Amino acid sequence: MIIILLVVIFIVAFYFYSVKNHDYWAKKNVKHVPPVPLFGNHLPNQLGQKSITEISVEYYNKFPGEKVVGYYRGTTPELIVKDLDITRKILTVDFPYFYKRGIGRYPEVEPIFGNLFHAEGDRWKLLRQRLTPAFTTAKLRAMFPLVVRCAERLQDVVTELAGRGATYDARELMARFTTEFIGACGFGIEMDTINNERSSFRDLGKRIFNRQLRNKILMPFWEIFPEIRHILRVENDDIEKTVTLILEQIRRQRNYQPIGRHDFIDLLLELEKKGKIIGESIEKVHKDGTPEQVEMEMDIECQMAQLFVFFAAGFETSSSATSYTLHVLAFNQETQRRIQEEIDTVMQKYDNKLSYDAIAEMNLLDMAFREAMRMFPSLGVLNRICTRKYEIPELGITIDPGVRVLIPVQAIHMDEKYYDNPTEFRPERFTPEAMKDRHNFAYLAFGEGPRACIGTRLGHMQSLAGLAALLHKFNIEPAEDSQLKIKVNPYSNVVQSIAKGLPLNFRPRKLHTQ
Repeated sequence: MIIILLVVIFIVAFYFYSVKNHDYWAKKNVKHVPPVPLFGNHLPNQLGQKSITEISVEYYNKFPGEKVVGYYRGTTPELIVKDLDITRKILTVDFPYFYKRGIGRYPEVEPIFGNLFHAEGDRWKLLRQRLTPAFTTAKLRAMFPLVVRCAERLQDVVTELAGRGATYDARELMARFTTEFIGACGFGIEMDTINNERSSFRDLGKRIFNRQLRNKILMPFWEIFPEIRHILRVENDDIEKTVTLILEQIRRQRNYQPIGRHDFIDLLLELEKKGKIIGESIEKVHKDGTPEQVEMEMDIECQMAQLFVFFAAGFETSSSATSYTLHVLAFNQETQRRIQEEIDTVMQKYDNKLSYDAIAEMNLLDMAFREAMRMFPSLGVLNRICTRKYEIPELGITIDPGVRVLIPVQAIHMDEKYYDNPTEFRPERFTPEAMKDRHNFAYLAFGEGPRACIGTRLGHMQSLAGLAALLHKFNIEPAEDSQLKIKVNPYSNVVQSIAKGLPLNFRPRKLHTQ
């Protein structure tokens, strides 16, 4: 009898746990889809049927005319923000209420996630403060010769592929180029990944983004029961050891001193020499309301985490963006021809050599790249968490600490209110005049506000260099089995990835002037 009673109590308690907070949006009169006990609205994602970007697009379009839409990630309420003025406030004006990204990592037990992208609060603020100088114009110019070397190797590989008349996966090709670039500009290693698709660094990139079966199984539990995330942690020990080993080897080779190579390792060694990072807290204040002073060490564990994110974020986002740009240009031959003419003209001005200044003058290529990222942004959503009670005057509601906020980037980019015929590839949307006439927050490919991508200019520069190198020497054409509409990997929830590759043909340009 006692056992039966305990079972009944457990079932009742579990049920009430499974529906806790599920009346949150109803109480605030926010439109939403009725949630399922325990899973909320998040079951299609947890079953690997839809990515969170695909779900956000669905909910964005399901409630036309609404400024926000309610959603439940398990039992946690989440606000999908459609209105661009509210988006602007959350990402910039009222950032102190939303400084947490809320990806759900715990650097205390997962050191690899103590990086700038995943870090929260004071750790994030101090890292951002110290790492920002890595991406000045002077640093990018100094780094550009390394980019050129990688671009030249890319040309050599595609020349060989084109000579064989081979169809090749542009996604894999640009992943190898980006990995080569990161090796040179990040690790200071000439790794020849472009010529060797089985290189250890290419393998590292695949391991980072191909989620292990264990983590696929545990992910639903992490989101339904966030309290256990720090106990059943992500399995990243192997990747962490690999990155740490590489870092320690390079540090020894350089005698723990910057050597003037202008790469990311040099920067970390410079930062280490400066000692502790000290700054004002974003989380703690004195009784008089002034922020407390906080500090942290740029130790080997911290450096490992930054090197990891430099590799992971740069590799996946740039290779995704550049390969998709090649994909849409293959299906838009006239636009491709005009870009090639611009590249030829600029290159002749610079003795047919890529340079930082030459890339800066390729305006149509830049517009095409931005347009491709509008159609398929690497980050399809932006995540934030409310850290203290926040009133949204436009809606007359207040949201509470712990409520998640989702900015549906892909959905905004494909909204006819901001982009006429949004499925059409049209680089002219990014002329200075067109951009000035559009809401500043209608384009969020690199984020906005204090947590915008710190490496935007570096990734942009490297991506344009790779694209220019290819389009200068080759025509890009659809392969026999190419499909204009791509399929997204439903497990790619932070950075969007393409499920079945992007097969393309590369043909040498017959009229190209050497």
